[in-house]
Amino acid sequence: MTTESNEPSHDENQNPADEETSTNIEMPTNLTIEEQVMFLRDALDASRKELDQSLDAAQRTQADLVNYKRRTDDERIEHGKYSNSRLIGKILPVMEELDLAVSHAGEGGPNDSWLEGVKLIQRKLSNLLQSEGVQEIETVGILFNPVEHEALGTEPTAEYLPGYITQAIRPGFRLYDRVVQPAQVMVAREPDGQG
Repeated sequence: MTTESNEPSHDENQNPADEETSTNIEMPTNLTIEEQVMFLRDALDASRKELDQSLDAAQRTQADLVNYKRRTDDERIEHGKYSNSRLIGKILPVMEELDLAVSHAGEGGPNDSWLEGVKLIQRKLSNLLQSEGVQEIETVGILFNPVEHEALGTEPTAEYLPGYITQAIRPGFRLYDRVVQPAQVMVAREPDGQG
């Protein structure tokens, strides 16, 4: 008993995916051989143009994907690099207070071993901050930079050119290339009566 199917028969060696991507071109039957050749050449040219456009789109998409991956990798690295900036910003005032305590403690005396312990803690904290990319911002003797310095005032002096920093009131710090805490400074101006 044979049953007839309405589905078109498929060659077993033909890939079904080829049918989906191939373009069926209906050639008129009333054409001469030369016209058929011209028709087929035009169809071939159109197919090549379509292939070139598809290849170009695929290459652009692939390039976009590569750029996206590179950009997200860069953003991830950048985020990791600065992720501890808030913590460092909170540790810096503690470091300043520790520096102030050590500078006011003096030398020698009955608390000498205690002072040495505090200095050791100070060095360890300083080394930890440096290992995390924290650097102190340069101040005295350099030109005032509003990105890195916070001017608390000016003072007349002949020792420095106007606009240069004469003293640091509070040190400033940067994490790699970002300012975490600007340095508070005094800036030189021309002495009164000159000008």
